[in-house]
Amino acid sequence: MSEESKDKKLKRGSGSQILNAERPTPNAELVSCNAEHRTPNAERNMQIAITGRGGQGVLFITRILSECALELGFNVIASETHGMAMRGGSVISTVKVGDYRGPLIGSGQAEIMLVLDAGSMEAFSHLLAEKGILFLNAPSSDSHPYIDATGLAVSMGNPLIANLVLLGFALNHGTLFCDTTLVESVTEKLSPPRFREINLKALKAGFSAHAKKEQK
Repeated sequence: MSEESKDKKLKRGSGSQILNAERPTPNAELVSCNAEHRTPNAERNMQIAITGRGGQGVLFITRILSECALELGFNVIASETHGMAMRGGSVISTVKVGDYRGPLIGSGQAEIMLVLDAGSMEAFSHLLAEKGILFLNAPSSDSHPYIDATGLAVSMGNPLIANLVLLGFALNHGTLFCDTTLVESVTEKLSPPRFREINLKALKAGFSAHAKKEQK
């Protein structure tokens, strides 16, 4: 199957998986209401790449981050490019928050990378900016912040929540444009009812795992 890149407009609350969303900045009243979600070091412009294998939840992280950007009144463009995604092939999704015109992230431009599968690093690590941060799902790493998100997810009884464990881990580093409170709220809204509780637990587990590492 040849690789394909698609973009569609995100409708608020829709089930779109492939996103290309922009909406006007809300009025001052709404921005004020959302101010509590802003992190101290939040940047309006941020380029994020999420990589992994088909079925690891790359697109769900994309939806969460895109919706968080919209909640904060930021413009956001997101897209996915995949090959054999349905058969476990490599998947990359990009989220560009702020004043950008196109969905693609060039080499050395991603401030943040979330890597769910270590095997995809070779193909996509060139996207990471010189001062960017790559969060890796792996038992160990000498080069990047890491967490065994898959192992933790399995210990919680559901290997499919490794994506949210990794997202929670990244959130506790304070480098994303959104904070944990907002991500939890959006995750709760987007999760199917039967997965809502475990998804929120996965976020908290990843967040707590980073805190425990820092204490060692």
